[in-house]
Amino acid sequence: MDNQQPTEELKRSLGFWSAISIVVGTIIGSGIFFKQGSVLDSAGSSTLAIAAWVFGGIITLTGGLTVAEIGSQMPYTGGLYVYIENIYGRILGFLAGWMQVIVYGPAIIASVAGFMSILMANFFGLGAQWRIPLAVITVLAIGIMNLLENKVGAIFAIITTAGKMIPIAAIIIFGLFWGNQHAFGQTVTEINHATGGFGVAVLATLFGYDGWILIANLGGEMKNPQKLLPKAIILGITAVLVIYTLITIGILKFLPANTIHRLGENATAYLAVKAFGQIGGKLLSAGIIVSMMGTLNGKMITFPRIVYAMARRRDLPFSRYLSYVTPKGKSPVVATMFIVILATLMMCFFDPDHLSDLCVFTVYCFYLLAFFGIFILRRRNKEGERPFSTPLYPLVPIIAIAGGIFVLVSEVFNDPAGVLLFIGIVIVGLPILYFVKRMDQRRMH
Repeated sequence: MDNQQPTEELKRSLGFWSAISIVVGTIIGSGIFFKQGSVLDSAGSSTLAIAAWVFGGIITLTGGLTVAEIGSQMPYTGGLYVYIENIYGRILGFLAGWMQVIVYGPAIIASVAGFMSILMANFFGLGAQWRIPLAVITVLAIGIMNLLENKVGAIFAIITTAGKMIPIAAIIIFGLFWGNQHAFGQTVTEINHATGGFGVAVLATLFGYDGWILIANLGGEMKNPQKLLPKAIILGITAVLVIYTLITIGILKFLPANTIHRLGENATAYLAVKAFGQIGGKLLSAGIIVSMMGTLNGKMITFPRIVYAMARRRDLPFSRYLSYVTPKGKSPVVATMFIVILATLMMCFFDPDHLSDLCVFTVYCFYLLAFFGIFILRRRNKEGERPFSTPLYPLVPIIAIAGGIFVLVSEVFNDPAGVLLFIGIVIVGLPILYFVKRMDQRRMH
């Protein structure tokens, strides 16, 4: 098998700031700006809405702390795919990779690009017919940028992460210092009862926090992954938790709960116009577009690495081509274009909003396996050294597991038909793996 592996390897050039920027940039997209209304409606009061963002962040952080220990022992390109395979074996490992390559990755990219194109069309005064072309052009442009050396995408991540902090800082500072409302204790009087309760509010925030694990896909390109990966995950998620909580308090201090309920997705844009005038509203839209470009870039850096890692193991059709990296830039160019094509098809033929919700359910099935995996690894490597140990073990992994089960149960009740469809798409990967391995055996004979 070794002689069939590509001779080119990915380049270990990502440092601390690149890794942190990728974590923060991948998580903070549109969720925090557009989910305030739905979280408040489900929670029923401003206090519970703030608590939902904090609780969602704590669940995410416990997951990050758990995966950081696993990742520090397996610092290779591929992330979740590699972890599941090493802990549970080839079949589940393949399905974890297949799920991210065929379902989760392209649909999340399509979803973010779709939302961003709405803002871009409004910003430039274009009609709704420009939405799909703008989304496709943006995905293509960021995909082409990531065909260059991995440092280029990492530099773009640092720039867009810095850029997205401007509207975030403006909302936090203005809301906290010039807001006249009480952030805590407001109730939504315009609805008779909370639509879904605290559990559904937390679920909405978890979608906003998702994406943190994608940095694990770059383990093979970090300068010192055993130390850097846990740091990037923990500091990145903690920073996002603090930012999300402060933005929520800032918005609730400036706008009454009933106004946020009435405005829904437009609450943050309304705040910007009220606070800074029409120019402020435009600037905030520009900031959010930059924020979403950073998210898109983070996903475009990471998902082709899963394709590359799977192709290196000859787990996919056309593995020889998909595992190709450029001799100079060490970039997985064919894998990147593969993800771009799939995302473009999804943008043209599917509703990205519904897809992204189901994707989070699908990826949480495998998150849960990874969270359980920490107990298996500890039992397996009793005497082995751990570059990083999850603090407050076993409490932290248990909270992560409980959070994962909560997500799965909530989505099964919310959309059982969609859940069955996505589980079916994942399982279809098994006959494809069987076919690829049969073809490999024939070639070898």
